[in-house]
Amino acid sequence: MARLKTFLIYVLILVGFIILSEFLINVSLNSSYSTIGRKDNLEQVIVYQAEATQVNARIKGTIESKAENPITSKYIRIDIYSTRGNIVGTKYIDVSSLAENQSLEFSIYFKAEDVSYYEVTATDEKVTEDLNILSEDLSKADIVFLTMLSFMIFW
Repeated sequence: MARLKTFLIYVLILVGFIILSEFLINVSLNSSYSTIGRKDNLEQVIVYQAEATQVNARIKGTIESKAENPITSKYIRIDIYSTRGNIVGTKYIDVSSLAENQSLEFSIYFKAEDVSYYEVTATDEKVTEDLNILSEDLSKADIVFLTMLSFMIFW
C-alpha cells in the first residue's frame, strides 16, 4: 500500500509539473509579443490582432466586401516593414472569389526579425514572392508533447 501511495504521489507531481509548465510557457510566449502599427486606411480589412516578437509575428483579421464598399481587386497585399522602413516580407491573400456582403477571416504567422509595422493594400497582381509563412502557433497538444519530450531527455 505504501508503494502505491508513493507511485500516486509521483504521478501527481508529474501532472502538476506538466500543468505548471504549460501555463508558464503560454504566459511567457504571449507576454513576449508587442503590438505592431498599421500604416494604411483600407476600410475593407479589419485587423484585430497584430503582434510581433523579435523573431516571430502574427496578424489576424477579417476582410469584408460590403455592398457600399466592395473589393474590386484580386489580392490583398500585406507588406511587413522593419523599424528602419525596409520591407521584410510580403503576403498576398486571394480575394477574387469573395462575393459582395461576404467576409473572409485570415491569420498570418511569419518569421521575420525586427518587425515594426505593416501596410495593407489592394492589388490585381502578385509582384513579389510571398513571405515564408509559419503554419500556425503551437497547439496545446504540441506544447505538452514537447514538454514531455524535453522532460524525458533531461531526466
